[in-house]
This record gives sequence, structure tokens and C-alpha cells, in this order.
Amino acid sequence: MARPGSATYGLLLAALVLALDQATKVLIHQVVMVPPRIIEVTGFLNLVLVWNPGISFGLLGEGSAVQVWLLAAFGTIVAGGLIAWLVVGVPGRLASVAVGLIAGGALGNVIDRLRFGAVMDFVDVHAYGWHWPAFNVADAGITVGVIGLLLDSLLRERAARQT
Repeated sequence: MARPGSATYGLLLAALVLALDQATKVLIHQVVMVPPRIIEVTGFLNLVLVWNPGISFGLLGEGSAVQVWLLAAFGTIVAGGLIAWLVVGVPGRLASVAVGLIAGGALGNVIDRLRFGAVMDFVDVHAYGWHWPAFNVADAGITVGVIGLLLDSLLRERAARQT
């Protein structure tokens, strides 16, 4: 059952992730990466400027105009569905937070697709010559949100078995 006010947490987090995502992208694009380069932050973290016209990990990376619009439409529908779920009543605070993180991240990447035709990624995590695909704040929100939904599901399932 949804707790009173749990939608508020999710909606606020969606707005926060969206704002942080867009603010960091403006900073990276217009200040930090002028000119584009690789900036070593630590021995395992670089700032880079990568444009991803596809979906996660560069899949479907051709970047045609039709693909850009289809992916933007899909992201908008997903985010809209998640926001509607928040308003109707996601069951519990953890799920509400997770859904808000995913919705905010999805909207951040939709804005990139519509502005640039691709998603701007700039965080490069690496170790021993292996690089994780570059990502951004929106991607981090989506990933943490999905983990949160999985955890919420596992906790609910465990609680249901104990009753």
C-alpha cells in the first residue's frame, strides 16, 4: 500500500536528477570540455566527452533521425508512465524513490536526444585497461533506481513469505 507523501519523494528526486543531469551536461559541454579532451580525475576516473546516439552501452548506435525521435518518444512514454505510477501510488518509499530516480534520468536523456540527437556521456570509470562505458548523471539515476526497485521487490517478497 502506498504511504501518504511517498509520491512526493519520487517526484522531488525525479526533478533533482533531471536538474543535476542537465546542469552537469551544460558545465561539461560549455566549460570543462572546451576543447574536448580526456581529463584524468583519479587513477580510475576520467572526464571525457562521448556522444551516444544509441541506447545503453552504445547499442543501436547508428543515430538516424528516425531513431533519435523513436528513442526520445520511448523515453518520454516510459518517464510519463513512471510519473503516473508515482501519482497513483507506488507502494512504499523505497519504490517511490527508485521510480523517481529512473523517471528523472529518462527525462534527462530524452532532453539530450532532442537537443543534440544523441546522449552526452562524460564519466569514464576504468581499471587495469578496462573501461566501463561512459555515462552521465541520468544514467546513474536510472541504474540506482533499477537497483532500488529490485531491492524493494526482494524485500516485499521476503516480507510476504514471512506472513
